[in-house]
Amino acid sequence: MSDKKEEILEEVLENEEEQATEDALAEEAVSEENVTEEAETEGAAETEEEASEEQTEEKKGFFKKKKDKKDEQIEELNDKLKRQMAEFENFRKRTEKEKTQMYDMGAKSIIEKILPVIDNFERGFTMVQEEDKDDAFVVGMDKVYKQMLTELESIGVKPIEAVGTEFNPDFHNAVMQVESEEYESGIVAQELLKGYTYKDSVVRHSMVAVVS
Repeated sequence: MSDKKEEILEEVLENEEEQATEDALAEEAVSEENVTEEAETEGAAETEEEASEEQTEEKKGFFKKKKDKKDEQIEELNDKLKRQMAEFENFRKRTEKEKTQMYDMGAKSIIEKILPVIDNFERGFTMVQEEDKDDAFVVGMDKVYKQMLTELESIGVKPIEAVGTEFNPDFHNAVMQVESEEYESGIVAQELLKGYTYKDSVVRHSMVAVVS
């Protein structure tokens, strides 16, 4: 009887051990499945995240390229605008210079025609006798003469200095040589015809006699 109880006890213990082993294996299998599922879930999440990042980078690159192209167009338009402004400024300066040159040429032409009138006034005054200088006609002509000189001077016309200065071919035209005790050789002793300048350019050279 005792032996039979021991056999039954052993069988119960063996059954319990087998059941415990089976339960442990089942739990291990479930744990492995959970780990596998978690790994797959994490892998899928990482894949989705990587795909999302790639799409974001592609979008950034796409917009960046569009932005770069737009910036290039803006820079190109700015360069064209700057070149056109520079060309217009050069054109404006060139036009103003040409207008000034044309004005000066016209002014010099008129001055050249007025100078003989001035010469005639001066010749006429040399012929006036001393007792006739207070005559109303002479006084009137003198006022006209001085007014003409004033107007010419206001636009830049000036007489060239001659007598007592060193001969300068840029301003003087020597028509004769003379002897002089007053001036040294090479000095202008007489002015036969007065010369004039207009804005520092010679309108008419002075006709002079130079000491030999």
